[in-house]
Amino acid sequence: MSDIPASQTTPPRIRRAQTVALALLMVSGIVNYLDRGTLAVANPLIRADMGLSLGEMGLLLSAFSWSYALCQLPVGGLVDRIGPRRLLGAGLIIWSLAQAAGGMASSFGYFIVARIVLGIGEAPQFPSAARVVSNWFPLRSRGTPTGIFNAASPLGTALAPLCLSILVVSFHWRWAFIATGALGLMVALVWFVLYRDPDKSQMSEAERRYLDEDEAMQSAGQPSRKLTFAEWRKLFSYGTTWGMLIGFFGSVYLNWVYLTWLPGYLSIERHMSLMRTGFAASVPFLCGFVGSLLAGWFSDLITRRSRAPVASRRNAVVVAMLGMVAFTIPAALVESNTIALACISVVIFLSNAASACSWALATAAAPPGRIASLGAIQNFGGFLGGALAPVMTGYIAQASSFVPALLTAAGIAFVGAMAYLLLVRKPIPEHEPAMATAHMPA
Repeated sequence: MSDIPASQTTPPRIRRAQTVALALLMVSGIVNYLDRGTLAVANPLIRADMGLSLGEMGLLLSAFSWSYALCQLPVGGLVDRIGPRRLLGAGLIIWSLAQAAGGMASSFGYFIVARIVLGIGEAPQFPSAARVVSNWFPLRSRGTPTGIFNAASPLGTALAPLCLSILVVSFHWRWAFIATGALGLMVALVWFVLYRDPDKSQMSEAERRYLDEDEAMQSAGQPSRKLTFAEWRKLFSYGTTWGMLIGFFGSVYLNWVYLTWLPGYLSIERHMSLMRTGFAASVPFLCGFVGSLLAGWFSDLITRRSRAPVASRRNAVVVAMLGMVAFTIPAALVESNTIALACISVVIFLSNAASACSWALATAAAPPGRIASLGAIQNFGGFLGGALAPVMTGYIAQASSFVPALLTAAGIAFVGAMAYLLLVRKPIPEHEPAMATAHMPA
């Protein structure tokens, strides 16, 4: 047993390391979503400048998600093998260069390639963040830091229309891509200078025992055992993995309908001006920022009072997703722009709450050495949904209107909620039962 009980205050140096890590994850996450959102903000001007149809714009909006989703499978294992510091740092450099290249696109094909490379570069962000949290925080306290790093996504999305609309209107849409690309390169430099993985940090014996106590890492003083391909592949033999993969597909599909099409939806379907759209589109994502923070805190609260961390975090995801479905239906059908925007704000609040709880669920459901891998598999499922959402929405809107597109998204999210509820039942063991010497609590 450790000399430091789990309930004791976090050692000061570990607390400082936690604060630095979360601050850097927050900043890199904001830049990550500013870069993703630039295309959505400049959507009308890019379509006009390059002569794109709604369907073609949907393909362009989805190009990022396809490469991002496919890269989740290898990147999770790579994070578990070589650590988040190198993976996320390299990703920052790659995606920032790709973002700047998007601002120089002269053809539809060139733009597609730039968005594909952007997806490759951004792939390590959230698996790395999940591993950072699992490395530095005890099991029953991971919801709050997960909510904090996840809150970067709605905050970055909220800032995108506010900040980038000014650049787009005052200069040109190309400068929005170039400026955010340069910002990402600066963040990459700061990340490499300030962040260290725990196994590379100098700590006292008491600090190492504190981290060991709740399996925040496999060994605080030594590099963890390298993940094998067989161990990674074995994750797919558990219903918990498939429930998280299918469930996150539904959650991210609905979220990405709004993330990629909200500015265009407000201007095309609800006839708002570009500047008014910039303000209106930011409000729901500011609500999402609050939702992510509150969900992380609430998830920790109920988990500390529960004997089953997996079930408590799963139930929070399911409730939030059912709320997303319930409020998307009136958002699609009401005539009032104000009521529609209010409903969309609730949906995005709940969407980011569900996302924060989903990433916290990955840290509870996976064995310590496969947390980034399970989180990345879940994220792979999510961004298959994220890849399909803009394409299907664009073509459905082109053939009919945005109303059936939103109702379709609500139906997909409902199926995802049921996958979480029915398939995610217990944590994944470190070893097969016949081989295991100890078991994680159900």
